[in-house]
Amino acid sequence: MRVALYLRVSTNDKGQDLDTQRLPLRDYCAAQGWTDVAEYSDEASAGDMQRRTAWRRLLNDAAKRRADLLLVWRLDRAFRSVREAANTLADLRHWGVGLRSYQEPWLDTTSPFGEALYYITAAYAGLERAMIAERVKAGMERAKRQGRHLGRPRAEERPGLRRAWADLEAEVRAGRVTQAEAARRLGVGRATIGRLLAHNVQPATEV
Repeated sequence: MRVALYLRVSTNDKGQDLDTQRLPLRDYCAAQGWTDVAEYSDEASAGDMQRRTAWRRLLNDAAKRRADLLLVWRLDRAFRSVREAANTLADLRHWGVGLRSYQEPWLDTTSPFGEALYYITAAYAGLERAMIAERVKAGMERAKRQGRHLGRPRAEERPGLRRAWADLEAEVRAGRVTQAEAARRLGVGRATIGRLLAHNVQPATEV
């Protein structure tokens, strides 16, 4: 059987490497006696179809019957939604190409039972992503209500900059140093100087 391997890591998958997927997939093909005819790999999020050029090439080659089976590491490495999984399966069925998942061995679209499990797994993966997104959103809203700043700290909140600003503040307020010059010396933007002046930020206490 001619098998095409698909590997993907997201830009958010810190510390992950494509070889983590590639080596076990190759070994699995060898153990089954399958021929690894091609490997396709992307480093992009599931929804970033513009950067997932290898996935598009894979589907194009599958349409030309250059493989009998697509083997993926896990279903969510290939699909971002239940609809996309269903549409792709319909295309694969039309082309006479099967799909299997290494991490989800019960998924085998070459059998009716495996195909049913394929849809169930795709639906569960979509539900899991939605629940994670809801938890993140709820956490951000809670932090906002509590007055906590989200994301990276603003420049004016950094202790080192606050101490440096303490040496310049009187000069800027007296007009002896322009805001542009103060921004250049501190390595920040004019907007940061404006916020420092508006909020009268005091220098951090030395410890």
